[in-house]
Amino acid sequence: MGWSSSRAMLVARAVALAVVFLAAEAQLSPGYYNATCPGVVSIVRRGMAQAVQKESRMGASILRLFFHDCFVNGCDASILLDDTANFTGEKNAGPNANSVRGYEVIDAIKAQLEASCKATVSCADIITLAARDAVNLLGGPNWTVPLGLRDARTTSQSAANTNLPPPGASLASLLSMFSAKGLDARDLTALSGAHTVGWARCSTFRTHIYNDTGVNATFASQLRTKSCPTTGGDGNLAPLELQAPNTFDNAYFTDLLSRRVLLRSDQELFGSGAGNGTTDAFVRAYAANATTFAADFAAAMVRLGNLSPLTGKNGEIKHHRNEKESKYNTRFTRLNPDQKNAQLAGHTPLLRAAEMGAYYDG
Repeated sequence: MGWSSSRAMLVARAVALAVVFLAAEAQLSPGYYNATCPGVVSIVRRGMAQAVQKESRMGASILRLFFHDCFVNGCDASILLDDTANFTGEKNAGPNANSVRGYEVIDAIKAQLEASCKATVSCADIITLAARDAVNLLGGPNWTVPLGLRDARTTSQSAANTNLPPPGASLASLLSMFSAKGLDARDLTALSGAHTVGWARCSTFRTHIYNDTGVNATFASQLRTKSCPTTGGDGNLAPLELQAPNTFDNAYFTDLLSRRVLLRSDQELFGSGAGNGTTDAFVRAYAANATTFAADFAAAMVRLGNLSPLTGKNGEIKHHRNEKESKYNTRFTRLNPDQKNAQLAGHTPLLRAAEMGAYYDG
């Protein structure tokens, strides 16, 4: 179901406040690429529409990729980097390995943007726009995205292991982790609503359905039978939200009220007795009013998307999403597009290949 005009207006007002504040603080603007790459929003949207049409689950995957990037040293596309001699990347960190997906979607969108406006749009901005489009394409709200992020030159596997919340986290731990990022209980609860779409592996919810008392008994029994035996089947998938796992709505919160969610960290938001009931109140509010959830989710996504942003002369604009640091990268990222094209014309095929790069890892 689409979002009504009244819902859209409420979302727009909530996001506008966040955008104005963040743009002033971090040199970000929705119109950042108006002069240099005016088609960026439509190109990202088209790429996401194709990806979601091909596989509806991909919308949730891109949303998760966005969170896992932003929650580790900010939204800087560092999650895209492979290991190098200088650092061990985030891709193989515990919360990400064989789990985070959608890299090829970002690759494809980046390739289209490079063809249209070479070395102009950051991978960080692509991920942020793609996450917004993923939500909207699955039936959720739309919102304005502040742009102007730049890409990290390095990454940290240890930071990913430390910063990303585990599926068995307590509410106290979740509140602490979000507070460390400048996000509050409202942000935590609203952003957790992303679990209205997507799937989880048996290994992430086995303990919850077998050992926890705060779970609906019938729900747990069904999962044990269909999806998650006591041993084996670690990779078996189950939907994070039962009612419509490929539709972005507020049903996740009604599932919380009835204690029918897969992850212990999700159920901690309601009825855990922790946090002075703060998240309980938000869960009830979002379950009762989809518009309230949509507005708070969109505003929280803007705040999440602008955690510790790299802007101005910090970071770089990668020519493809997994570009390694090299003397060629340093040399070319300091030139404007016309200068880059002129220099490329005089290079050997080998150097031109290094500059243009392949968009897939192989």
